[in-house]
Amino acid sequence: MNGLDPQAYLADVFDRIHDHKINRLDELLPWNWSPIATITAEAA
Repeated sequence: MNGLDPQAYLADVFDRIHDHKINRLDELLPWNWSPIATITAEAA
């Protein structure tokens, strides 16, 4: 529905959620999510 690969999305969210700030959980919702590789590339 959001044009995501469900397996990649869930794997990434499960990997990141344990140390993600609680006030920024909305970043992990499907319509706001971007893979960690995209975030890292933008920061460089």
